[in-house]
Amino acid sequence: MSGDDTVAETFVLRETAAEPMTVVAVRAHRHRAPLLRPFVTAARRTEAVEYVVAEVELTGGVLGQGSAAETVAVTGESAETITAALTGPLRRALEGTGGTILELSARIAGALEGATSAKAALEVAVHDAWARRLDAPLVELLGGRIGDGLMNDMTISLEDPEVMATRAREAVVGGEQVLKIKLGRDIDEDRRRLAAVVEAAPGARLRLDANQGWEPEQAIDIITGFVADGLPLDLVEQPVAAANIEGLARVSAAVEVPIMADESVWDAADARRLVEADAVDLLNIKLAKTGGLRGALAIADVAREAGVECMVGAMMEPRISITAAAHLAIAHPAITMIDLDPPAWFASDVPAGGYVQDSGWLRLTGGPGLGLDRLGADVDPSDPIGDDR
Repeated sequence: MSGDDTVAETFVLRETAAEPMTVVAVRAHRHRAPLLRPFVTAARRTEAVEYVVAEVELTGGVLGQGSAAETVAVTGESAETITAALTGPLRRALEGTGGTILELSARIAGALEGATSAKAALEVAVHDAWARRLDAPLVELLGGRIGDGLMNDMTISLEDPEVMATRAREAVVGGEQVLKIKLGRDIDEDRRRLAAVVEAAPGARLRLDANQGWEPEQAIDIITGFVADGLPLDLVEQPVAAANIEGLARVSAAVEVPIMADESVWDAADARRLVEADAVDLLNIKLAKTGGLRGALAIADVAREAGVECMVGAMMEPRISITAAAHLAIAHPAITMIDLDPPAWFASDVPAGGYVQDSGWLRLTGGPGLGLDRLGADVDPSDPIGDDR
């Protein structure tokens, strides 16, 4: 792309972002999706996902959708509180109002404290509707290209070593090239888990996620030992407690494997604090923590200024949320990695569209907005909510 083309594209993006639109309705419906097998981390065990779909209707009947999964252990939100936020203060903040995409996003962000998953669901729905109204893929309106893709990973959840080895072997046979290994608080058992995975999938690249499970000195000893064993580690995610920024910095300085912050970074201020303290090498951005795409982009902007690379990750979230995260990831140059495998765990793969994955590579399929079919209230319904209007 030439310099003139870049200037022209930037101008077009600014122009589309400045176009006002009016929200005529905000709706929400709940769903429950069983998983193919339990998903286990050091913090929780999940066998089915309760989630809420937010739907925005613009003048002219254009519809957009976003979603939010119940993540009590992380954001403190249940399906009930997400639904209450969407049908209460978030609806009141948006329904019947007009503004640009940035103004509507700001209205969502300021509607109430917390409720980051609910805010993300509604903000994604507004962005989906905005892009559909302009008949463009969302990634292009965010500055990216529809033809680009990123290498995804597959999570091996926290189980007995033999089970984790079996899952790792299955993932590699299925075409996965990068495995994200969940570890816990039993150090000796973690060593056995990792050894079993490496033996089962010796050619895979590994990302380790301790979910805040170690003390700083433990983390240094463990990671140093893994390096001495010659393990192919891409990174170690959140080895110590989220609030222990000094501990993260000690670990980062002492080991050669890149250290990534996850639970430590929720917004741009957190990102700035971490990079200024040289506490981590990488940042993990999750829409459920940032409250939506604009908060996520703000973190990525901080990272880009600091020369820090980012991953876009997710909790155990449905396809709508994951597709939105993929548009974000492919759009921003600071984002070089993704951890967006949750739909592969779901027993049902709805709604259709959004993206495809082959040999670990995730690519968007195109189409306006998120490129997804509309998910109706009658698909994977959760008792007894359905469409609340």
